[in-house]
Parts: sequence; structure tokens; C-alpha cells
Amino acid sequence: MSTWRDDRNAIPPWNERPKCHCRFRTWLQVWDEPLPQGKKGCRFFKCPDIDDDFKACTFMQWVDTRPLGAVWLIPKQVENKSQYYARLTQAREEARLAREEHERQVRQQQIRAALKIQEEQFQAREADLKREEEKQKHRYKEAGQSSTTDGRKGKEKFLRFTQ
Repeated sequence: MSTWRDDRNAIPPWNERPKCHCRFRTWLQVWDEPLPQGKKGCRFFKCPDIDDDFKACTFMQWVDTRPLGAVWLIPKQVENKSQYYARLTQAREEARLAREEHERQVRQQQIRAALKIQEEQFQAREADLKREEEKQKHRYKEAGQSSTTDGRKGKEKFLRFTQ
């Protein structure tokens, strides 16, 4: 189980904070000064009235012995130069393959987008052609109707030939 001392962003419970010489519960702060060397980033408790001119309390207690961000883990096995270069070469190859795969996927997406645009253009042109064909059929139909009737509606004139 981890405690507030292990987590850099955790705040200690009120009852776990020590009391200063003034009998107040202390504040938790982070050291941001360059001196003393190696203490920058370490957490500490201080009296809440330490900056007050009327108080003479100088209570301060370190929580961390070294900055939490500067902890280095010791590797289990120290690799030699050839192992390092082999691992580096493998990582480069994996990165190259990943980049090529990404570029291939981008090209496929571009091709799909271009085909979709062409399909939409084709469908629009096809719809235009169908509309034009319907207009042509309608025109021929109207032209044919007007040529069969003379506009006289059943009053056809026959010429009589007399001898």
C-alpha cells in the first residue's frame, strides 16, 4: 500500500503533519532553491507562521532525503556496445516499417477519397443524362402529337372532284 510519502502529488492527512514549536500543524512545501545542493524538488514541513515578523518559529523538517524526480533505477544488466547498437538498429527498423505502413494507409485513404469523388461525379453526370433523356422524350412526344392533328378536330376537308 502506498502512502502520501511515496506519491509526489499526495497531501498528507492533517493528523499526520507534525506540530511546530508554535504548536500549529505544519505546511507541506517543495524546496525550489538551488542551495543546499541536491535538495531542489524535495518536500519539507514548515511552520505556517515562519514568514511572520512577529514570530520567531523556525521549524522545518525534511520529508524527502532526495528529490523524487531524480531517483534512478539501476539496470539489471549493463549492455555492451554491440547490444546497444543492435537494439538501436532494431528500433530504427521498427520505426521505418511503422512509417511505411502509415504512409501506405494514408495513400489508401487518398485513393478512397478520390474514388468517392469520382463516383459522386459519375452519379451526378448519370442523373443529368437521365434528365436530358426525359426532356428529349417529352419533346418528341409533343412534336408528334401536334403533327397528327391539324387543329381542326374532326373537320377534315375533302376535295370533291367533279367531272
